[in-house]
Amino acid sequence: MAGSRASKPKIRKASGQMATYSEAKLRRSLRRSGADPGAVDAIVQTLNSELYPGMTTREIYNRAFSLLRAYRNSFASRYKLKRAIYELGPTGFPFEKFVAALLNHSGYSATTNVILHGDCVDHEVDVVARNGDTQTLIECKFHADDGRKCHVKVPLYIDSRFRDIAAGSDKNGALDIRLEPGWVVTNTRFTSDALKYGNCAGLYLLSWNHPRGNGLKDRIDRHRLYPITVSMLLSGREKEFLLGREVVLGRQLLESAFLLDHLGVSRERKDRILGEFLELCEPKNKT
Repeated sequence: MAGSRASKPKIRKASGQMATYSEAKLRRSLRRSGADPGAVDAIVQTLNSELYPGMTTREIYNRAFSLLRAYRNSFASRYKLKRAIYELGPTGFPFEKFVAALLNHSGYSATTNVILHGDCVDHEVDVVARNGDTQTLIECKFHADDGRKCHVKVPLYIDSRFRDIAAGSDKNGALDIRLEPGWVVTNTRFTSDALKYGNCAGLYLLSWNHPRGNGLKDRIDRHRLYPITVSMLLSGREKEFLLGREVVLGRQLLESAFLLDHLGVSRERKDRILGEFLELCEPKNKT
């Protein structure tokens, strides 16, 4: 039977590769949404009965998303987090703002698109984050296609830029600020060679699922720093309007709710949108 556990049908990943269906992985992703055990069991049972060889991960995701939304919008919003990050595209600029916003809500003071003098040339750095007398330089690599990975040439190139900036800082006598190891942040994944080089060069690599337990998805869930694109209620035009005004986090929208008035959103719908983000952004033990 195609949907039975014993058969474990092969499914097609975004990269085009075939892989064995993993019920455990599906359960983990559903639990991350905040869905209760009963809802998780019911959704898994339904999906298991509908599986067929060659089914794509996108089809599985879409079906699980639809079933979750029938239970609760906030479950579906958290489940669509990865897709919501892709919605920050097609350019990488909103993703840079999103990374800066994450850092600003995590003890740093972060700014984007900063020009720094190197020993050889000047460099525009995506994000510069300060914490006391330390400064961290961060480069963001956004991919609109979930099948793409960051290859080794990315940390190689960025490492050379950071070394030039560090050399320039030393030459200019900027002793009041200590440079921390540089970061490379991507919304997808790093290749094994990219990870090896990053570790060897002393770079901090942050991707969707790396480091294990502290990747981008873990940080977002842990601190409830969800992008506005997870919303089930905002339209595409409304998301674009808010992103254009550098409102990238649900928390930022809660702090700047008047922007919904600029969009002409009705009072009733405004309350629903704000209620959606209040539920998403409150601590886990309250959901």
